[in-house]
Amino acid sequence: MTMSSGPDSKQEIAQPNLTDILENDDVDLYLSDKDDPLNKIDDVSNEFDNSDLNNFRNNTNINNGTVEHNSENCVECTDMPIEVHCKECDEDFCRICFKLIHNSGKRGLHNITILKNDNTKTTNGLIGKKDQKTGNNIADGNKNQNEDEYEYSQEELAKLAQPFNLNDNESIGLLLLKQIKIQSKYIPLRLNHKERELFRLLNAALTVSEYTDKIDIFSYGSKTKKIVATLKELCSILCGLVISKNFKIGSELILDKNFKDNEDWFKNIFEIGRRYKIMNPNRFNDNFGKLCYIIMDSRLPDVKNLLEFDFYKPITTIYNYLNSREDKKILEMFDNPLLLNAVSEISPINKSRREIQKEIKIKEYSIEKIASTYSNGNGFNKEEIKQAIYSIGDYHTYINSNRKPIDRMIKRLKKFDSKVPVNEKIVGKYSLTIRAGRKNSRLSHDHTKQYDYVLQSLNLWSVVQKEMFQLWSLADDDLFNDQVIYKLVSTGQGLNRVKSCPSVHRKMYQILNEVKQKSGFWIGSSYIHLGDTTVPNALFFLDKYLQVPKIISPIDNTLLKLESDKNEEIFKKDKFLTQMIEEQYGGFSNLQLQICSSFFTEAFNGSGGDDWFNAGSCIDGRLTSTWEWANNIHKKDYHKFFLLSGFNGFN
Repeated sequence: MTMSSGPDSKQEIAQPNLTDILENDDVDLYLSDKDDPLNKIDDVSNEFDNSDLNNFRNNTNINNGTVEHNSENCVECTDMPIEVHCKECDEDFCRICFKLIHNSGKRGLHNITILKNDNTKTTNGLIGKKDQKTGNNIADGNKNQNEDEYEYSQEELAKLAQPFNLNDNESIGLLLLKQIKIQSKYIPLRLNHKERELFRLLNAALTVSEYTDKIDIFSYGSKTKKIVATLKELCSILCGLVISKNFKIGSELILDKNFKDNEDWFKNIFEIGRRYKIMNPNRFNDNFGKLCYIIMDSRLPDVKNLLEFDFYKPITTIYNYLNSREDKKILEMFDNPLLLNAVSEISPINKSRREIQKEIKIKEYSIEKIASTYSNGNGFNKEEIKQAIYSIGDYHTYINSNRKPIDRMIKRLKKFDSKVPVNEKIVGKYSLTIRAGRKNSRLSHDHTKQYDYVLQSLNLWSVVQKEMFQLWSLADDDLFNDQVIYKLVSTGQGLNRVKSCPSVHRKMYQILNEVKQKSGFWIGSSYIHLGDTTVPNALFFLDKYLQVPKIISPIDNTLLKLESDKNEEIFKKDKFLTQMIEEQYGGFSNLQLQICSSFFTEAFNGSGGDDWFNAGSCIDGRLTSTWEWANNIHKKDYHKFFLLSGFNGFN
């Protein structure tokens, strides 16, 4: 949805090509900001997560041992561009620093001059000067109100928030709503405040527990009795932590009761832990595996008979949550076009503050309107409905943040397509040809074959990230399936639980066939390791594919910095660094191509394993060779540019 920025302007709806969106699996990406320049290779955000080193390099010059401040940036924070000039102080500030320093006292009476982006003074006045009686800024308020804080009426917001024509059955909006409804069956519900408190108790109990150290070993005693005793010990720790936090609630759990009486409470707290991990895959890393193995053991038939209950409870998804009460009217929310505004991302990149504020107000209006429409006494209140909407928004933000870097790498790869005449010079200088035995390669591909091999691999990873929440749900079913018993096997990396994953296996082959159909052919092996010594169970599978964005994103971030038209803020500001890049690589564009060609060859050469079963061209072997490249990036001559771009290592 594209809108003009003026408060009185009419809505302008840019409908994308429906066929293109569906063929390219961009339904989720469409829900992000449609004009986000991150979708374009040559446009990039000015923001980057670098630390103080780059800020210092960008904003200071060192001459003859003295540090000179960059006159284009605020004299106080040395980071933001200057916006105002204080006449009494005779210094330039950004608006935030000026208000902070001139908040009270005599400085509050200082006069300022507004500066344009080119540092020329344009408006003399009393902006920033405070009224002696009220203490408010005299002229600043009117400007802010006109530019940044325009108050939209409910009628204006209702008109701006309408994303598509309801009478058009072929509208892309209706298809997006259908996709949201389907995905809502796999999206976990965001934790509320009380659930977060329980999660912290669970995490603390798992931290002090030595469950896997005691259970996952070869021993001659009764393993069932050992499991039951260890599980009861963990339950005691949880109850003790509850008592220490709230004596009244804790007493209700243990007073004249056994663990069986608190079955629902234990199931709920272990479900909260799993739900938290799905929504926060980069957190809860140390104890999540322990949590899964505890639930897995509690569902063993012998253990369940002795313990009299298990810890398993299905994940609370948005659809199941909304469908759990008598009033089913709330399910009509998935057909409401305002839901698209309520769950879409708002990107600040290359937008004025007024445009951002307008999009925020439209989103807030949509959320409030949906919550008010479907709340009632027999169903859900407004806060509960908002929690479900925020959960869908979390899902789209997560999927987009993981898929966009992969899609941008695909666009960069297409610069090496030998079938396009424009790319002849690039192909001639940066060939993707690999040979077995050279640079640890286990595969032999010519340029065209390697190009197709890498393209298919990246497309596969993109679709896997798109379906990640469904894969989480299926992996959860496979891990805790009490009809299939795991085996403790030495896999070469210690003792691991080997358990078949039929649901995940089936879904992965569906994804693979989808990518094959789009490609028209397939290069390499189609074998998927699941439930064997390479990928022992669904937990290992999830861990493997959660690493994909952790590897791709830092590479993408570095290339974005090099591709940016405003990279003078990072690299070109230092003339010596620019000279070095020109002398060693022949310019910024050649450096980008060298990084890309290195990644597309050495990260997809079948290396990283001791044999063809563990590495090679199979579905998992592609990711194994990428890990191998990431582990050795510190040996590359371009590693220093990763560091200058804010890179601090792959996770």
